[in-house]
Amino acid sequence: MKPFLLALSLLPVFAVAADDPAALSGGDTTVFDAGRNAFSYPAANMDADRRRDFAVGNSFFKKNWVTAPASTTARDGLGPHFIGRSCSACHALDGRGAPPAPGEQPLGLLIRLSIPGHDARAGVVPEPSYGDQFDNDAVQGVKPEGKVRVTYREIRGHFADGAPYSLRAPKYALVELGYGPLHPQTLISPRIAPQVVGMGLLEAIPEADILARADAEDRNGDGISGRPNRVWDARAQKTVLGRLDWKANGPNTYQQVAGAFLGDIGITSPLFPEHPCTAAQPDCKAAPNGGEPEIDLVDLDKTVFYTMTLAPPARRQLDDPAVKRGEVQFAKLGCAACHVPEHRTGELPGYPELSNQTIRPYTDLLLHDMGGGLADGRPDFEASGREWRTPPLWGIGLFKTINGHTDYLHDGRARNLSEAILWHGGEAQAARERFEALGKAGREDLLRFLSSL
Repeated sequence: MKPFLLALSLLPVFAVAADDPAALSGGDTTVFDAGRNAFSYPAANMDADRRRDFAVGNSFFKKNWVTAPASTTARDGLGPHFIGRSCSACHALDGRGAPPAPGEQPLGLLIRLSIPGHDARAGVVPEPSYGDQFDNDAVQGVKPEGKVRVTYREIRGHFADGAPYSLRAPKYALVELGYGPLHPQTLISPRIAPQVVGMGLLEAIPEADILARADAEDRNGDGISGRPNRVWDARAQKTVLGRLDWKANGPNTYQQVAGAFLGDIGITSPLFPEHPCTAAQPDCKAAPNGGEPEIDLVDLDKTVFYTMTLAPPARRQLDDPAVKRGEVQFAKLGCAACHVPEHRTGELPGYPELSNQTIRPYTDLLLHDMGGGLADGRPDFEASGREWRTPPLWGIGLFKTINGHTDYLHDGRARNLSEAILWHGGEAQAARERFEALGKAGREDLLRFLSSL
């Protein structure tokens, strides 16, 4: 089947109106499918002509790139250094990556690098020999930057009712280095590839609405002091509000996609036309390329369109009494102070599907101090080494179905939703302690609610 026909056939399995508006995670864009393809649909309110553009973008998101020179000139230029050969290598079925199994190299998890200091445009000072990202694969004739080794230690605890739990604390080591030792002050930050649904809807939330929730000085005394990140927009050539990625260090989907093409696959674009080979990497600099740039503006735009318009799946089990009780617990524990349930999008030029929608992403898009347990110690623009953006929760109950795992948080350390909550500290410490104090039934209700998202 041709790519555009395939995408046009990807219609929601349950394309019916919801009795409860709370089911409409993405407003009119919402799709009703809880199967393996639940993250891969275009906005439900998209017309047929625009679905053709979605299909072209889908092909560039999912197809593998090959080493240059090749007869497939539209898709050659892989590397020189890379992590995956396609966007979907890390975001399988448009979903979430996982930390590597023992003895394997990461694919859906990348390692950000920097050294102390600040650069207004990069947000960080890249490590001198390896740049701002560690790539563990390379094309023939180029050395991989090295390998990533992840080990864990167990931290045991118990709930107030005596029920035991165990958390796994990761430790990261970069070994078999291809270009000499790392700078002695190297900072590293592991980042799991998140699900990519709803990115355009998050971009459509008015900036004023996001800033209205910021409370950096905690003037209301609730212990929550979310604040915005300010980041460099390479296309607009100015500093803007950060919305995307784990530290709100991404300004928009366009830059996110172009940055992933370059950093994760090694594909240059009109936005980022040069490979990030350092002075210590002559083989990287000498490697053949797939054109200048390797993905042109038209195909980049289609890939961005695809990523922008991937629709969130509808909520499920809304009539389940346990889900209803869990939703009450979610508010009582204080989770909704950061994981804000509902937003209204504004007018987003070029995207009528995403404009003026009531959406339920469960995020405030702000930075929060999450405590020492989750700290990576690596600043990113204005985000500190203890701060993370509140991640959207839509779709988290479908990770097992779509990607075959339930690894949560920014590095996948939490093996289930309960562990994810128990890792919360800093501004979320009080909410975490309230969760620990719940009885078994209360905990199960909360987890049941989260699994419905």
